[in-house]
Amino acid sequence: MTLGRPRRIAALAIMALSAWLIAEPALAQAPTPPIPNKGDTAWMLTASALVLLMTVPGLALFYGGLVRTKNMLSMLMQVFYTVCVVCIIWVLYGYSMAFSEGTAYNAFFGGFGKAFLAGVTTESTAETFTQGVVIPELVYVCFQMTFAAITPALIVGAMAERMKFSAIALFIPLWVTFVYFPIAHMVWYWAGPEATVAAGKALAAAGTDAAKKQAAETALAAVQANAGIAFQWGALDFAGGTVVHINSGIAALVGALLVGKRVGFGKEAMPPHSLTLTLVGGALLWVGWFGFNAGSALEASGTAALAMTNTFVATAAAALAWLLAENIAKGKPSLLGGVTGAVAGLVAVTPASGFAGPMGAIVLGIVAGIVCFIACSAIKNALGYDDALDVFGVHCIGGIVGALGTGILAAPALGGTGVFDYTTGKIADYDTVAQVVTQFKTVCLTLAWSGIGTLILLSIVRVIVGLRPAVDQEREGLDLVDHGERAYNY
Repeated sequence: MTLGRPRRIAALAIMALSAWLIAEPALAQAPTPPIPNKGDTAWMLTASALVLLMTVPGLALFYGGLVRTKNMLSMLMQVFYTVCVVCIIWVLYGYSMAFSEGTAYNAFFGGFGKAFLAGVTTESTAETFTQGVVIPELVYVCFQMTFAAITPALIVGAMAERMKFSAIALFIPLWVTFVYFPIAHMVWYWAGPEATVAAGKALAAAGTDAAKKQAAETALAAVQANAGIAFQWGALDFAGGTVVHINSGIAALVGALLVGKRVGFGKEAMPPHSLTLTLVGGALLWVGWFGFNAGSALEASGTAALAMTNTFVATAAAALAWLLAENIAKGKPSLLGGVTGAVAGLVAVTPASGFAGPMGAIVLGIVAGIVCFIACSAIKNALGYDDALDVFGVHCIGGIVGALGTGILAAPALGGTGVFDYTTGKIADYDTVAQVVTQFKTVCLTLAWSGIGTLILLSIVRVIVGLRPAVDQEREGLDLVDHGERAYNY
């Protein structure tokens, strides 16, 4: 049986390091497996439920309030269906594709060793970002499942009111399989702190012994290679700026362009039917986002508290910045603008939430509120595309602002946390320019993978079932056409 390159490297590294450890009996003693802390476990169970709250009912109501009455139920159904189908796909093979080691192409794709949750039991654990700290693996499965569910649900807002349900039903499973799972693997998958710390200690202990040093260096290289390509680059994405927001945002733009404009777009008024529900949904998004960001610490820790603080202040700053910009540009601040600005702040702070200091998060929120306002008004109007619910302008543009801003604001000199080097056991020297370049590379990777992948998948869906209903059906509304129901019966 021929091993893939990462596995051959790992096998050689393990053989080399094992030979050295045999000569060092004190180091060869197996440590006692860590036991999950009940406080961390309780927090992660709560965080997982909070992220689900973001999607249903949060996102469903936020989007539903923004469409016309005749499409309200359709919007709710598309978000609800997305959550249900992704949850099933996740436990069948999604978790394995995203968070297990692949073969020859491990830098881009995970494997199927944990398909159907093989080996995942009530006793198995997942490492956090602290050596020796673990949580039950099933909790980690559920937490990451909620991320996988909300990401494609964000996309449907761009094609709202004119993409039929059968097309959504086919597109969502294809998209999470070929776009989301690989991106999640590229950005977030790594060998974990235990293997990295062990390799670092072995290298430090080797001293000037050439043979031991070479064995330790080989082992460390194998551990570092056992990660997604963006993680190997050193990309920083605490809670999903690239994986969730840029990923879904660029897919939304491609979808809006490929599906085409709504019937009557630019000629007929298409106001939101209930900004009251939009505010309720937006508020639920903000509440749920604490699970999204603070939960990504994977522990009930100071880092979780930092992420929570940043999620408060960046969101508030972005909402205020949007309202100010709107008041200057249009003469009046709107509720819709305030809520949309808050979401822009949530998006931008997502990758930075565990790295930036609170003052940096406020600055990031202000920048995101102003930039996303411009993207959703002046730029969108100039280009004339029909992104019905501004998914691209908020999530992709806001995600890019956040991803690049993370590279700046993580710097300790600006109040950030810096980056912990597990091989040395301390905060590494921080190079802001190099980190921003790495962030830019990861943004480009995400834009290319998701943009091209979405174009291919929607083209396939168009051939199989078509993307849109007939013109008269679209005018009637997707609630009745697709589901035979009305959201409201007066």
